[in-house]
Amino acid sequence: MQYNKERILSRLMEMIQIDSVSYKEGPMTDYLQKYFEDRGYEVYRDQAGKAVGGDHSGNLLIHIPGTMEGESICLNAHQDTVEPGIGIVPVLEDGKLKSSGDTILAADDKSGIAIMLELLEVLKETGTPHRDMYYLFTICEESGMYGAKNFDYSKIPTKNIFSLDGAGNLGFILKSGAGKDVLTITFHGKSAHGGIEPEKGINAINAAALAISKVKFGRIDPETTSNIGRIEGGAATNIVTDKVTFTCEVRSHSQAQIEAQVQKIMDACQEAAAEFGATVDIDVDHFCPPHKPDLDGFLTKATVRALELEGITPEYHISNGSGDSNIFSGHGFDCSGISTGMFNVHTTDEYLDLAVFEQAFNVTWRIVTEPLD
Repeated sequence: MQYNKERILSRLMEMIQIDSVSYKEGPMTDYLQKYFEDRGYEVYRDQAGKAVGGDHSGNLLIHIPGTMEGESICLNAHQDTVEPGIGIVPVLEDGKLKSSGDTILAADDKSGIAIMLELLEVLKETGTPHRDMYYLFTICEESGMYGAKNFDYSKIPTKNIFSLDGAGNLGFILKSGAGKDVLTITFHGKSAHGGIEPEKGINAINAAALAISKVKFGRIDPETTSNIGRIEGGAATNIVTDKVTFTCEVRSHSQAQIEAQVQKIMDACQEAAAEFGATVDIDVDHFCPPHKPDLDGFLTKATVRALELEGITPEYHISNGSGDSNIFSGHGFDCSGISTGMFNVHTTDEYLDLAVFEQAFNVTWRIVTEPLD
């Protein structure tokens, strides 16, 4: 299906110039709400922006009633961007859309939004039968999927969520996405003069170092990794340090492995604290669960079929990254997704390959309009 290239590019460039870095997506939320209300759709807008400490932005959900039999589907893209994302100037050059060079482009993920809006325009113009659809636009994906974490999923009566938020060329089919726990661990000792009476102190650094030495970090097994990201504490060499904090994470494609590794870290910390007479506080943030698509389910089969009909060979991969789909999966949805043709995301060298972008539109069109079930 041929989209209106001039229209989709114009709308994409318009949206790119709406500043919407994480926690400040309000203008983008307003833009999308107006777009759908102007076309007669009822828009559900929540208060997720305020709930996560942001502006008046919110997750948006729009129901687009279907005109054909078969599985329903929810299409998803996120509204927010990373920094530097203020004052973006998009530039079209040699079939690629770029920024002027001192900001990101924001194709991540406004290219996904543009595909969804153009899809609706072409469906209305052509009268093509399509599945019952929901459009979900989340906020704060880049900062920790906080929009998705604060959405009321009882409002989505479908089991299939298809995200337009991938990078690179098309063909990538996700077999498994890693889940992640993040630990913040603080040891409390007792300060004393390090030169005159160190025996009266309890050095929190020693306790933390012992705990770290008791646990394996790095590659734990083929599905699991763990890493220490930051350690801080202490003031001067003549003061016994009474407080030190370190942060670490555990990622795995198995929730059981995440829990097992987290428990090892917690046990080591408690043992080390007891050995030195210190105390320890451990905060565990269950950042996101593993994402396990149903490879035999409707959504993966529809995605594979659509790719093949576009002449693209599907390739199955696992990923240690995370996104809104991890959160959706944790709420019981089956999730799939594709690239929109964006490259070098999260950098000032980001660009959108318009040829791949068009392929992404065609694949999405096939998924929502062609029967499979």
